[in-house]
Amino acid sequence: MSEFRVGLGVDLHRFADEVGAGDRPLVLGGARLAGERALVGHSDADAIAHAVADAVLGAAGLGDMGSHFPDTDPAWRDADSLELLSAVMVKVAAQGWRLVNADCTLVAEHPRVAEVRGEMVRRLSAAAGGQVHVKATRPEGLGSLGRAEGVVCLAVALLER
Repeated sequence: MSEFRVGLGVDLHRFADEVGAGDRPLVLGGARLAGERALVGHSDADAIAHAVADAVLGAAGLGDMGSHFPDTDPAWRDADSLELLSAVMVKVAAQGWRLVNADCTLVAEHPRVAEVRGEMVRRLSAAAGGQVHVKATRPEGLGSLGRAEGVVCLAVALLER
């Protein structure tokens, strides 16, 4: 008989002050969006990949991204978040879990991601070893997200053992 668990992940990052600040590209769901302000963070600040990884870790009862990849450790400076997600999946598989699916929603006034959504789904699904779906919504000018000061992503993951 199969056992199932659900986990929830949330991640948010603020935008850099200008395009090219710190010579870092904007990365969301593993896709690089040229000509956009990057997100600020210790790794590549991919809020979508981080939220999915946290959802998976939570479902498996293995803590969160900060406990596995602390921002105080220089080893994770500028890390590729898809590689971190793949490492999370190795940890989860070692506990006997596999990803059934994950679903996430990016909340951001900017950038619009419709044109790269397919790439995001492919890259995230490959890193996670299972289906990851990506949606996006706009905050319609409400609050700091509506002023395009940053982004937030919410993700849910279903694991099976």
